[in-house]
This record gives sequence, structure tokens and C-alpha cells, in this order.
Amino acid sequence: MLKHFLRMGLLLAGWLLMTACGNAENPRFTPPAERPMPEANQPWPHNSFLVIAYHDIEDDGADQRYMSVRTSALNDQMVWLKRNGYRPVSVQQILDARNGGAPLPPKAVLLTFDDGYSSFYTRVWPLLKAYNWPALWAPVGIWVSTPENKKVDFGGLPTAREKFATWDMVREVSRSPLVEIGSHTWASHYGGVANPQGSSQPAVANRMFNKKTGQYETDEEFRARIEKDVATITAKLKETTGKAPRAWVWPYGAANGVSLSIIKKHGYQMVFTLNEGLGNVKNLDSIPRYLVSGNPSINNFANAVIDAQEPTQMRVMHVDLDYVYDKDPKQQQKNIDKLIQRVFDMKISHVFLQAYADPTGDGTVKELYFKNRWLPVRSDLFNFLAWQLQTRGGVKVYAWMPVLAFDLDKSLPRVQVWDPESGTAKVDPKQYQRLSPWNPVARQRITEIYEDLARYSNFNGVLFHDDALLTDFEDASPDAMAAYHKAGFKGTITDIRNNPQEFERWTRYKSRELIDFTKSLTETVRTIRGPQVRTARNIYAMPVLDPKSESWFAQNLNDFLTTYDWTAPMAMPLMEGVPLNESNAWLEKLVHAVAEHPGALNRTVFELQARDWRKQENHAEISGEQLKEWMQQLQMSGAFNFGYYPDDFINDQPEMSDVRPAFSAYWYPQK
Repeated sequence: MLKHFLRMGLLLAGWLLMTACGNAENPRFTPPAERPMPEANQPWPHNSFLVIAYHDIEDDGADQRYMSVRTSALNDQMVWLKRNGYRPVSVQQILDARNGGAPLPPKAVLLTFDDGYSSFYTRVWPLLKAYNWPALWAPVGIWVSTPENKKVDFGGLPTAREKFATWDMVREVSRSPLVEIGSHTWASHYGGVANPQGSSQPAVANRMFNKKTGQYETDEEFRARIEKDVATITAKLKETTGKAPRAWVWPYGAANGVSLSIIKKHGYQMVFTLNEGLGNVKNLDSIPRYLVSGNPSINNFANAVIDAQEPTQMRVMHVDLDYVYDKDPKQQQKNIDKLIQRVFDMKISHVFLQAYADPTGDGTVKELYFKNRWLPVRSDLFNFLAWQLQTRGGVKVYAWMPVLAFDLDKSLPRVQVWDPESGTAKVDPKQYQRLSPWNPVARQRITEIYEDLARYSNFNGVLFHDDALLTDFEDASPDAMAAYHKAGFKGTITDIRNNPQEFERWTRYKSRELIDFTKSLTETVRTIRGPQVRTARNIYAMPVLDPKSESWFAQNLNDFLTTYDWTAPMAMPLMEGVPLNESNAWLEKLVHAVAEHPGALNRTVFELQARDWRKQENHAEISGEQLKEWMQQLQMSGAFNFGYYPDDFINDQPEMSDVRPAFSAYWYPQK
């Protein structure tokens, strides 16, 4: 990306006077008393509820192979919930509230129990009756169907048959008004090979990879496998209980959009993940749950429940997959191990991981790191590394993707810049080489690239790259001009620019067009990967600091805040031409510009620069001490979420020992 940032530096030079701070005044510190009240201290949103996920319940040792909790601990937790104002609710109450019936009480809690252990019958059910507390029990069909004289194949672990319930137990418990029987699949609670490197990923949420043929499951094969599983468990539960099951619990909490469409076709009305936060009756297709594991103390349990609605602080390393890739498989594996160790040691929360190849740094994407229909695959590596980061690094991974800068068929029109002096349009060599968003073939092919990303990769979110911009002289391609005229704009771009009202309307029209295209890409990804996928989009600093500069970028902060889960301002003072001694004041100004929008700081992640792209590459690193200072400045100004780009994990840039104390919420909590 180096060449692109150098070009952007030239483009931004004309706007320097508007971006730089007028003086190096000392940043204002926000005292704790003036900061917003923690979410944990505020009332829960209307019709929200907390779901607590349990597995096995044991009287003695809590065997963590089964995520067991001791019976006494469960009893203590239920007592604590009752005494602290939490109100038990049932699946039926939640569905009634969704359908316009009685609203949920404040601090509503639903208990769920996964897998189908016999302990639900022997230990949990008596407690539910004693406290008159409803619960959801979701067994795995094949485990409960294991014959009496055989051991249960619990994900490859042979387990005594008596540890799991029988269908007679399920039938008896289902007659209780306190117990809802849900589904945890028939036989899909296992991990299967999901990429060429052999990663084992949740089978119900991922296409399997056949190492012998070198092929992924086709759409038809995947659908048929999931359809068979859902139909089998649904029929068995209906036969056993006399009622159609209404609640689906994803194994491992791993969701998939295609599987979800099949599940809903079979009549399921509530679908549970293991994501963080509160559920709400407005969205029952992706209900988060707090997973109880490790047999927590009552203090740890209480803290987890109290913090359920507290937003997670985002700490982001923005990683180029080009740094990881190597033609030598052994060296590539060393690179992967080094990156994951660094991510784990840094104790961050998120990685924005490049899903495309850009080894020359010109910003034009000619290759991708996942199987797809339209561009060469440099290496089918993104899915493997994203999964390694999630499971070994303990972070959420966002696929960092371009919106328009794909080097597809040369016949497809590119964004063109209008030259008012000559009255002609051409591709601007100083900008990203972008496909025109008004060309239907280009849009369709980009959409299909995003489809393939979702089909063949496992990730938590998408970061839309900063190539989604249009200057105040773009787009002047024939497709764009036709769209403008259809929307009621008259004449050339010069004519539009010379009319202040039309120019303002044209600016908004372009901003909305880019927004709408990313929204359609989001829907495409969620249809395949699942509704749990989050979104983020880069925004340049100028549209944040000066809303009138929307005309130069076709980017609008209000649009971003209402469209994406996260807005990611490029908080890069040196790239904007701000002198180093004024950079802290500039960052404070940027944070306060966001803070003017109520609640925006909880949905904004500021991206700092770890390189100075104005310098020669071998002297471009920004020191860990400088990044640390900027991170502390962001926090003192009121920012909660931030990250940096790029992370050179091979050369320890920025230096972990310097940056980690100010970067990681683990090392520097802000509560």
C-alpha cells in the first residue's frame, strides 16, 4: 500500500491548511466524572434479555472436557440472579414479546443447557422446579440416540453412555411447562476439514474440503448435508415431544447464513450463538449467549453477568497478509506462528486481515487469498490464517476487502476523472484504479467475489477498504453520466459543479451510491456466512473534521455511523501533513469531532499509522514510543477503540514492549 499512500499524500496536500491544527495547544483531559456512565450501570434496552449457556452439571469435579459446572455453583448462581433482580423468562415469553404481547421484564434472563447430558434430568430439572425457573434444553440427537451398550462418540472422546440422557428422559421433561426442548443438530456437532491446510472447523457452518480431490463442497452438497441433519433432528424431537421444536442452538456458537435459511424453513423461530452481549426480541436469528465455563466463582459469574451489556473495547492490529505469504511453506508457517504469538502476547481483541494480495503496493487488486471466480488465487490462505487467529490468537477477524479496486476484465469501465479545461474524462493515475460503481457487470462481479469470500472463509466481520471514495470530479465514466442524467442531473460535471444546489445534491447522491453498494455487499456476505457478521468501513479524516469535504471523498460520517457496526477513521496525522508537534492536538480534534455525535465513540475505531509513508521505506517506521503517545492521547480525549496499520510482526514494528501497555485493554483497562 506504500505507493498508494504516497499518491494520497499528494492529493491531500491541497487540503493541508484545512486539516492541520492551528496551534500545538495542550490536549484537554476528560476527567472520569465527565465521562459517560458505563453501560453496565444503565437500564437494559426495552425487550432485551440475557441468555446464559450451560453444558454438563456435576456434583463433584467439574470436568472441563464437558464444560461442567458443579451443582452447588449452579444453585449459587441462580440464587444470586434472583436476589439481584434478574427475572427468569421462557422461550414462550420471548416469542410473545416479539409478536406484540407482554413485554419482557427488566433484567430478563433465559437459561440454556446444551448437548443433552443426563445431568439436566437428574440435577438441573429439580433446581428449575424448586425455583420455578424456565429453561431451554437442546440435545444433540445422535448422542442421545447412542445404544445403551455403547459409548458416546463425543467429538472423538469415548464417553460413558450414562453421561447422556435418553429419549425417555427428553420426553418426560418436555411435558413440564418449565422446559423447552430445542435442537443442537442431529450429528453435526463436530469439526471437519475446511481448507487445504486441514483446519478443523464447525461442520454445520462451513463447507468441507476434500483433500483427495482438492475441492470444496459444492453449494448443492453443502445444502443437502445440512438439510438432512436439520430434517432428522426436527422429526425426532417432534416425535419425542409431540411438538415442533422452535429453538436452534449452533454447535460451538458458529452460525452460517445458508444453514440458517434451511433451519428457518423447518420452522425454528429462535437461533442461539455464543456471541457477546444481550439479546433482543427484534433479532431472534442471532441471539448472543454468555458461556459459563471453568466452573467460575460466584464473583466471576456476577461480574460477567453485570458486564453483559458493556461494549467490548476494540483493539485492532491491521495486518497485511502479504507479509505472511511465502512461496516456501516452511517459512510461511514460521511467519504464521510468529504473527499468532505476537497477537496473543499483545492481548488485543481484533485483527483486520488483508484478504487480497497487493505485493507491489499500488492499491490495484490483481490476486486474492481465497478461492473465487474472477481473480487468480495467490494462495488459498485467508481462511486458514483467519481461523488460526480466532482459535490460537483468541481474536475476532475482519476480512479487509476493497470495494472497487479490483483489476478485472479491461473491458469493464473504471472510475474516470473529469478535466474541466479539456472537457474530457480519463482514469486518474494518481488515484486507486477503481471499477465504476454504476456499471452493472462490474457490480455483479464484485458481488460474486464477496460471495466467494463468504463461501470459502470463516471470519467475524468485513472491513470495507478506503478505496470506496469519489472525488469532486469523479465519476465521469459513461455509465456514471447515464446514472446522473437518469437521476435528474443536467449537462456535464462542470455544469453540475457550477450549480451549488446541484453540486451538493450530486455529492450526496454519490455518497449514498457507495453506501448502498456496500450495504448490498454486506447482505450478500450475511446471506452466506450468517447475520452475525459485523461491518466496518474506513473513512478519511477530512469528512470527520469538516463535513463540507464530503464533496472531495463522497464520504459522510453520519451515513457511516448509521450504516456500519464500526466506523474506522484514518487517524493518521503525518499522512495528513500535520507536524509531529501538533499531532496530539490534531488527534484530540478528531476524537471530539466524532464525540459530537451521540453514542458515536462506542461505534468508532480510530486507526493510527505505524509508518510514515512520506519517507523512504527503510526509514519509514514510526517508533513504538510515538504510537504509545498517540494511543494515550486518544484515550485521554475520550476514545475507547483504536488500532494501527500496518503491523510488521516479522521485525517487531512497532516494538511490542513499547506499545503494548497503552494498546491492550488487558494491560491498560479503561473501566
